[in-house]
Amino acid sequence: MKRIVLLGASGSIGLQTVDVIRQHPDLYELKAYSVGKNIDALRKLLSEYPVDTVCVQQEADAEMLKTEYPSVRILCGDDGLLELAERNDYDVLVNALVGYAGFAPTMSAIKTKHDVALANKETLVVGGELVKRALRKYGVSLYPIDSEHSAVFQCLQGNKKEQVKRLIITASGGSFRNLKREELKNVTVEQALAHPNWSMGPKITIDSATMMNKGFEVMEAHWLFDMPYDQIDVLMHQESVIHSMVEYIDHSVIAQLGAPDMRLPIQYALSWPERLTLEEEHPLDLAEIGMLHFAKADTERFPLLKAAYDAGRKGGNLPAVMNAANEAANLAFRNHEIGFLDIEDIVIGALKTAVYMPVNSPEDLEAADAWGWGYALEKIEELK
Repeated sequence: MKRIVLLGASGSIGLQTVDVIRQHPDLYELKAYSVGKNIDALRKLLSEYPVDTVCVQQEADAEMLKTEYPSVRILCGDDGLLELAERNDYDVLVNALVGYAGFAPTMSAIKTKHDVALANKETLVVGGELVKRALRKYGVSLYPIDSEHSAVFQCLQGNKKEQVKRLIITASGGSFRNLKREELKNVTVEQALAHPNWSMGPKITIDSATMMNKGFEVMEAHWLFDMPYDQIDVLMHQESVIHSMVEYIDHSVIAQLGAPDMRLPIQYALSWPERLTLEEEHPLDLAEIGMLHFAKADTERFPLLKAAYDAGRKGGNLPAVMNAANEAANLAFRNHEIGFLDIEDIVIGALKTAVYMPVNSPEDLEAADAWGWGYALEKIEELK
């Protein structure tokens, strides 16, 4: 029985993680979990999976829930997330939080010698070097939940890493993949949130449309698989059938295919090295799909992809600055405060303006995050 603490239980990845647990009650036990502001989702979870401790984002919600659930310990905020991550009665932390807030709980779980199944991109984007150092020090493992990184992980099984020529990460292109840049000026939030293939949370869906998400995934792959940026390529693939590929030194290419269902990589992160049954309403049927399409990734069309490569290669505080500026700009666009293309301008402007500094501690990351947010908020005010 594998015991799980789940952060971000009410989000897209969190709910699908719960479904995996639901399908295999003999293998997984949910020990504790967090939600943000979705208190109704928390009530439903507590009715199905009563636990001794939960965490919410806001103190007012926590106080209300203490009255409603007197036998449950109700935590709140970042301190509550850290307390869940530091528990000693579980095996794997599933981090499905969104944004930089996911970094500290990941580090806390590692330092208390827990394995981590990671869906939170920002953990590795902003603090990959610190995370890798902690994994080595405390002797625990990190398993990827992102479909692309899970695919790479699966394609590497049974092979030698030193025989890898390159990683090929596929990209659907997001909601606006068929639009030219001049057509993006007046696109709406609602249009951006209509992803053609995947069901994801709002923040990551916008990141997919800008391709910031794919840039993050390149940076994650660099840290997850110890692969130089020059050996990580992005390939446009609009059907989202091939999730990633690995090319070896003999030019053999191994690909992982599957339906666009995040439960598969979630389950594999929890079950590795075993595979389990998965109830899938629409499993992959290649005959039905008939044809797959591929194209080179155009960094002029998607400048944030190039920005991510550049920031990743330079390292230091720049990935954290980029992530913070993107978080702020993405949120402002979803709040109808700026235009879609303004996201790119703010992120690239932050990277051009920031002064490079090395990162040696979580405090260095916090400073970079604060600077990136500050720069972005100033630009957002100018654009309103």
